[in-house]
Amino acid sequence: MRVIGWDIGGANVKAALVTVDGGRIDVRTISRPFEIWKDRTALPGILKSVAADLPTAEATAVTMTAELSDVFRTKREGVNFVLDAVGAVSEGSVAVFTTDGAFLSAAEGGRRPLEVAASNWMGTALLVARHVPDALLVDIGSTTTDVVPIRAGRVLARGRTDPERLLAGELVYTGVVRTNVAAIVNRLPLWGGQCPVAAEYFAVSGDVHVLLGDLDPAAYTGSTPDGRAPEAAWAAERLARVVCADIEMLNGKEIEAMARAVAEAQVQQVAAALDHVGRRFSGPLPVIATGLGAFLAHRAAAARGLHSRDLSDVLGVDVGLAAPAVAVAWLLAVPPQRS
Repeated sequence: MRVIGWDIGGANVKAALVTVDGGRIDVRTISRPFEIWKDRTALPGILKSVAADLPTAEATAVTMTAELSDVFRTKREGVNFVLDAVGAVSEGSVAVFTTDGAFLSAAEGGRRPLEVAASNWMGTALLVARHVPDALLVDIGSTTTDVVPIRAGRVLARGRTDPERLLAGELVYTGVVRTNVAAIVNRLPLWGGQCPVAAEYFAVSGDVHVLLGDLDPAAYTGSTPDGRAPEAAWAAERLARVVCADIEMLNGKEIEAMARAVAEAQVQQVAAALDHVGRRFSGPLPVIATGLGAFLAHRAAAARGLHSRDLSDVLGVDVGLAAPAVAVAWLLAVPPQRS
């Protein structure tokens, strides 16, 4: 059996083909940058392009976060727009994943948008729970971080909608590409002091991690703040402007020190979320890390003395940057065994 899973975000479209052959599971993933707020009408074309690179499948599973984009007035509008686009390119039945871990028809999903919106974290968590009974799933992408507790093989998240998850500390708005540096820190080390940062869109987290060598420039997808290339030299210029300076005023070591301070602040943000979610449970929980920013998850776990593993190692297959797409396809292809 072959199932295509879609995870359609506001900045990236991800797809996975999960093939089940007896007891063997093979996975193939694709990720494409797509900023839906720039031209939402281009979404069907992007989906067709991605689908053309995958074999046909018997079924399609879909999850999304694109509905939050301000190109849509409401999540209801966004959910239905995405479902229409998926329906236009999919062959066979379309199963829409919910935050309760269920699958709905496309028509029913459109009628229940708040159950469908931003459900991708639950898919990954349910798949992890099949393999690891006790864990904190940490999925760090370009924009956000999910911290999802799993205990005794059950997903014990308190939140379901985005606002609920923000309140519960299970959704942290920090990522390794798109987060404004001014949203991560309010001061940076400079000339022996701590300099307040400019509340401007001068640099983003992608600049930090490219400059430090933790992020491949090719993974810095989407627009840079100044429109120039996502390369270390330009990243340094963007970071200098965060303290209202430039590369003639600051040297490389000074800019690198600022970058390290921003990266460490993100580690502490994630570590604080691990503390907040983990304190609900007796004893430490190991961290299962995935996403483009998995390196931050491992550092945050180490900062709290927690053991960490990559999700791909746990599953025995490479999920790439598309864990939720893999998860919803896998869950549809291999439903849970009923007792």
